[in-house]
Amino acid sequence: MVGVCLPAAGSGERMGGARKPFLELDGAPLLLHALRPFLAHPDVACLVVALAREDADAPPLWLRELEPRVRVVAGGATRTESVFAALEALPEEVEIVLVHDAARPLVTRDLVDRCIRGVGEGVGAVVGVRVSDTLKEVEEVEEGDWITGTPDRSGFWHAQTPQGFPKRPLLDAYRGARREGAEATDDAALFARAGGRVRMVEGSRWNLKVTVPEDLEIARVLLARRDPGREGP
Repeated sequence: MVGVCLPAAGSGERMGGARKPFLELDGAPLLLHALRPFLAHPDVACLVVALAREDADAPPLWLRELEPRVRVVAGGATRTESVFAALEALPEEVEIVLVHDAARPLVTRDLVDRCIRGVGEGVGAVVGVRVSDTLKEVEEVEEGDWITGTPDRSGFWHAQTPQGFPKRPLLDAYRGARREGAEATDDAALFARAGGRVRMVEGSRWNLKVTVPEDLEIARVLLARRDPGREGP
């Protein structure tokens, strides 16, 4: 049984303070676009959305009436706190957890399937794409940002979501991180920190994360060109 956690409690600072989950994309909120592939998946038994406290107390009507499998919880001040709140709300029977950014509206069924297939006993799976640009290591000093090195990009990937894990080890990893006050920008880092192994699975460059206003415009173009059953046009 698969459960899905969607952290969506961020402040949206890089979007001018707008609540990203509720920004409109092609007539529907970003969050709804992100939910749809999971709602359509036969193995997904429960989806937990972690919203900002004020939104969790009064979720929009479309979210409250969307589907019995969808639950809403109050997230925290950080992504780690929000994911943990969603994890704890999953049913006991869930064996595999997928964590997906609510700000990635172009996720597809194919990406969800790849992520689920990559999960094993003590093994997580992260959807991602290989780095294609030249990487520069930069030191930030008072005089400016200075390049100090050019790492070999061949071993680097851009991590995306969904990220999938066996539920119990992931929950243990989060509990350990909370005890120690540890934070991470993604779930794979906490899972690996607790001793888990994580494999990379091929993602899609269409799996855009909406972070700044320009990303929303790009997402509109990509969505208009996308064949619904595929990763791209």
